[in-house]
Amino acid sequence: MENTVLEQCKAGIAAWQTAFNNQDAAGCAAQYEENAIMQAKPFGTFTGREEIQAFWQNIIDQGFADVDYTEVEWQPIGEDGYLLSSKWTMDKAFGVVHREHWKIQADGKARLHDDEFEVLGER
Repeated sequence: MENTVLEQCKAGIAAWQTAFNNQDAAGCAAQYEENAIMQAKPFGTFTGREEIQAFWQNIIDQGFADVDYTEVEWQPIGEDGYLLSSKWTMDKAFGVVHREHWKIQADGKARLHDDEFEVLGER
């Protein structure tokens, strides 16, 4: 079971990354639970898919693209999820993921329960 949970969580982040790199804000938001909370430092806190989609659309509209994750670490949390932490880069910025809580949903897919990341600088 644990491997299946981790595999689903990895599939979730891969789907989010593909959506972002395809400039698809709705696809990004679809990887979050309906009432997920996203803390995007220094921009603020965004609650629910609608606010989260608007945030990602704004980032995409500013020309940010090509996100990549490095030094990814997965830690199990409960029986149905994992916490991801990593560094990330985009074409125009870089930062860290402090905490992404990926959790298995009723449909068997992992989605973000909460997300906390920070922009550390421009490239």
